Amino acid sequence: MVDTHEGGCLCGTVRYRVVGQSTRAVVCHCRFCQRRTGSAFAISVYFAEQDVAITQGILNTYEYRSDESKRWLRMEFCPTCGTSVTWTVEFLPGERAIAGGTLDDPNWLKLKRHVWTRSAQHWMVFPPEVELLETTLSQYK
Repeated sequence: MVDTHEGGCLCGTVRYRVVGQSTRAVVCHCRFCQRRTGSAFAISVYFAEQDVAITQGILNTYEYRSDESKRWLRMEFCPTCGTSVTWTVEFLPGERAIAGGTLDDPNWLKLKRHVWTRSAQHWMVFPPEVELLETTLSQYK
C-alpha cells in the first residue's frame, strides 16, 4: 500500500497531497529558516517532485540566494495567509520539500537529523538519538 499524506496552509486556500516515502526529513536551524518561519527551526520533508501535487489553490513564489552557499531556494507560499507550504532547492534537483507543520497529521514523521545546528537557539535541547550537522545537508545528496 502506498503512503498518502495531505496538508495545506493555515487558511485552507492551498491543499496538497504527497504519495510514497519521503527521501529525507530534517529539522533546519539556519537563520533563513528561523526568519521565514518566525520560529526556532523549520521541519523540511522532501519527496520526489512528481510525488507532490497541489490539489487546491495557487502558490506564490519567492526565490532566495544563500549568502553562504550562493545556491537558490524557491519558496512557495499561500498568497492569502502567507504560510510557507513547499519549496525546492538548487542542490536537490528533482526533489520538493513540504513544510512539516502543514501536514494534516505530522505524527508519522521520523526526524533523525538536525542541520545548521551552529545557528540553533541557545536553549535548544536536541534529542539524544538524532544526527547533528553543524552546517548544511547538501553533503548528503
